[in-house]
Amino acid sequence: MEEKKLDINSIIGFVLIFGILIFWFYTNQPSPEEVEAQRQATEQVQDSVGQAEASQPTPPPADPVLDLNDSVAREAYASKIGAFAYTQAGEGTTLLENDVLALEVSNKGGQVVEARMKEFVNHDSLPVYLVRDGNASFGLELTTSDNRVLNTSELYFEPSLSEEGENQVLSMKAMAGPRQYLEYRYTIKPGEYLVDFDIRSQGLSMPAARGVPLNWNLRAIRHDPSVMYENRYTRLTYRHDGDDISKLSASGEDDETEAAVRWMSFRQHFFSSILAVDDPLESVTFRSNDLVEEESSETAFTKEFSIATELPVTGGEISRAMHWYFGPTDIDVLEEYPDLALADSIPFGWGIFGWINRYVFTPFYGFLASFLPFGIAIVVMTIIVRILMSPVTYKSYLSQAKMRVLKPEITEIGEKYKDNAMKKQQATMKLYNKAGVSPLSGCIPALLQLPIFYALFMFFPTSFSLRQKSFLWAEDLSSYDTIAQLPFSIPFYGDHVSLFPILASVAIFFYMMMTTGQQMQTQPGMPNMKFIMYLSPLMMLFFFNNYASGLSLYYFVSNLITIGIMLVIKNVILDEEKIHAQIQEQKKKPRKENRFQRKMREMMEEAEKQKKR
Repeated sequence: MEEKKLDINSIIGFVLIFGILIFWFYTNQPSPEEVEAQRQATEQVQDSVGQAEASQPTPPPADPVLDLNDSVAREAYASKIGAFAYTQAGEGTTLLENDVLALEVSNKGGQVVEARMKEFVNHDSLPVYLVRDGNASFGLELTTSDNRVLNTSELYFEPSLSEEGENQVLSMKAMAGPRQYLEYRYTIKPGEYLVDFDIRSQGLSMPAARGVPLNWNLRAIRHDPSVMYENRYTRLTYRHDGDDISKLSASGEDDETEAAVRWMSFRQHFFSSILAVDDPLESVTFRSNDLVEEESSETAFTKEFSIATELPVTGGEISRAMHWYFGPTDIDVLEEYPDLALADSIPFGWGIFGWINRYVFTPFYGFLASFLPFGIAIVVMTIIVRILMSPVTYKSYLSQAKMRVLKPEITEIGEKYKDNAMKKQQATMKLYNKAGVSPLSGCIPALLQLPIFYALFMFFPTSFSLRQKSFLWAEDLSSYDTIAQLPFSIPFYGDHVSLFPILASVAIFFYMMMTTGQQMQTQPGMPNMKFIMYLSPLMMLFFFNNYASGLSLYYFVSNLITIGIMLVIKNVILDEEKIHAQIQEQKKKPRKENRFQRKMREMMEEAEKQKKR
C-alpha cells in the first residue's frame, strides 16, 4: 500500500484557524478614532458629574478620625455606635511580631491592617505583604439590645500587649461598659506563621435567635514577575465536611456555599492567608473574582476573595477559637500544623497524581536539594526518574519493533484485501493473534507514564523550594527564564524569549521524529502524524514560554535521556532478526483466542454476514 503523505488540507485548516484567531484579536481592538471618542465621552460625563456634585452640599466625612480631645468628633462617634462609645481608644496600631512575621493591628476594627513576612521578598526585591494599604477587611455585625446593627470595623478597640512566656499576646477590646466588651485576642509564638485568634464577648447579651455575621475580604497582592502565571495558581480553597477540599474557579467570578467548614485559604500562589477554626462553621459562603485581564507590569492585584458566615451566640455571648495563618504555601511549614491539615491547601493535583506529587516527588526533591544546587537537583531527579521508567520505554520500543517486523505481511494483507476492508481487518487481527503481537501494547506503556508526567507538571509550579532559586541563566526556577525582552507582546507567547522552552521543544521534536516516524512506517494509514510531529514542539514553545523554567528544564533533560535510552535499546539491546525468528516460532504454536479477541471476531463475522444480505 502506498504510504500517504502529509494532508495539505489539514495544514491549511490549522493555518486558517491560527490566522482567524490573530485576526479576531486585532480587529476587536478599538481604533484610534474610537479610543478618542470614548475619551471625550468620558470627560463629558466626568464634567457633568463634577457640576452635579458641586451643586450639592458637601456631606460630612463618612468615617472621621476619632480624636479623643475633640469633643465634637467624640460626640459624633458616640451617637453612631451607641454603648460602645465607652471605649477610651483612638487612632493607632500595635505591632505584633516574631522572627518571621510582623503584624500591624489597628485600633479601628481591631483587625490586621498589615501582614509582612520578614524572610521573603517579591520579584522586585521588596518585602512580601499579604495585607497592606486597605486590601483586606475583617469584621462582625453585632445586634445590640436596642436592635442597632454595628460593624466592628467601625469600632475602636483598646489594645493591651503582654507576654506569656515566649509568646506575645495582644488583647483588643471594644468596650461597652466597665465589664461589657467584645475582645479579639491575638497570640503569636516564636518562629511561627500561625497566630491564635480568639473572639469572645462579655456582658453584651446579644440575641440568641440568630448568629453574628462575620465577613472577611481580601484583594490578593501581586508578588511574581508574570501576573498571568501567578494568577493561574491564585485561588480560594477550603476544607469542609470532614476532609473534603474544594476550590472556587481559577478564572472569572464564582461563588459557593458549604457546610462544616474547617478552614478557608486565600492562596496567592506561593503565599497564603488562611482563617482556620477549631469547631467547624455551620455554613460559609465563598466568593472569588478574577481581577487580571492581561499581562501587565502595572497590575497590582490578582483576585478578590470574600467569605461570609455566622458565629453562634450562646447565652447572649460569643466565644470562638480561631487561627490566622499569614505565610508561605510551603509544605514543610504547613505540615507543622497537622491538626488543621493546612498542607491540603497546596494544589498537588487530584487523585493518584496528587499523591505521587506530594509523597514521592516533593520529599525526594527536597532530599536532593538539601545537598545539591537546586538546578542540579532537578537534573539528577530527572535522570533517576527516566532510569526507573526505562523498562516502560523498553516495552514500548519492543512493541514498535515487532510491528516493523510484521509490516511486510501487513502490507501483503492490505494488497490482498484492498477492496474488502472487513476481510483485511479480520486477516490483520488473525496475524496479530498468531504472532502474539498487539498494536495497543505500545500505547499501554505510554499510559502508565501519564501519572508521572502530570504529577511533575503540578510539582514544578507549586514547589516553594524552587521559588527564587537560580540555575545557569534562569534567575528563578519557579518562573520563566528570559534571554531577550521583546519590544512588543506576541499573543499566546508573551513579551520575552525563554531559552529553556526552546531547548525542550528541540528535544521533543527529535524524540517525536524517532517515535512518530516509526509509527508512520508501521501504520501508514495515519497521514496527520507528521503534522503532529511538527505541531507538538511548536505548542510547547508557546505554552511553556510563560511557565516555570524548572519544568522546561525537566522536559529538556527528560527528552534527551529518553532519546539516549531509545538509541541504546535500538542499537544494543534489540535485534530485529531475533525478534522476527521469535515471531515465526510463535506463529507455529496453537494460540487460543482470549475473550476480547473472540468477541471482536464474532462481531466482524456478524457484520460481514449483514453486509452480504
